[in-house]
Amino acid sequence: MQKETIWENENFYLLKHDSILPWVKLFTKEPYKELHEVPFQIKMEMFGLIEEIELLLIDTYLPDKINIASFGNQLPHLHWHIIARFKNDPYFPNTPWQEPLREAKLTLPPFEEFLKKLQKLSSF
Repeated sequence: MQKETIWENENFYLLKHDSILPWVKLFTKEPYKELHEVPFQIKMEMFGLIEEIELLLIDTYLPDKINIASFGNQLPHLHWHIIARFKNDPYFPNTPWQEPLREAKLTLPPFEEFLKKLQKLSSF
């Protein structure tokens, strides 16, 4: 899987996750392992970015739900998965890390539409 950076600033970078679902991952540039290690101002910026990304995914894809998760068990570098979910996606209602429950053919706007909107946001 190739990691494609789609946005970055001095504290964060955003990667597109290779999935049928609209799925991005927000990483801290500093390799913090746990949330409590992140300085307060960077933490506030992080949560603001997560919210903006969530709203942008909703605006672009009209999902049934947004999943936001941070695990870091295999990659101990603080990051957040922000995923648009649909009742007819292959995994719903389970997590997209589990085995698919069904075949699904989602008809979604191209990821480029999300990227265009992303670039217009003030934080981006």
